[in-house]
Amino acid sequence: MEKYANKNIVLFDGVCNLCNGAVNFLIDYDKNNHLYFTSLQSEAGQEILQHYGLNTTDFDTFVFLSGEKLFTRSTAALEIVKTVGGFWSFLYIFRFVPTFIRDGVYNLVAKNRYKLFGKRDACRMPTPELKAKFL
Repeated sequence: MEKYANKNIVLFDGVCNLCNGAVNFLIDYDKNNHLYFTSLQSEAGQEILQHYGLNTTDFDTFVFLSGEKLFTRSTAALEIVKTVGGFWSFLYIFRFVPTFIRDGVYNLVAKNRYKLFGKRDACRMPTPELKAKFL
């Protein structure tokens, strides 16, 4: 995992419209280029999931790898907004809400995300100007 050691990597479900919308939002607000992105289904995503002993076929969660620290579900989302900084970092205050409550809400949305937001046939392909932000 040395090749990812100094990066903040957001792993997301590449066919989920909600997830892709979140990635677009993060790209827009990551003015200091702190984040890199890869889909959970990609080669890099699968490698990271395997290394950390996570399920390689369940794509119901955001995963955030920051250095050697791995975060999932609501904690990943909060750590991501903290890393991006700026206005949205105020959301980090929700870190004080117990994880079982945060993840309960997260899991409810994740379970219904395709029904509510739809699904793509294939993973997102970055534009040439955004290619450097994707693994």
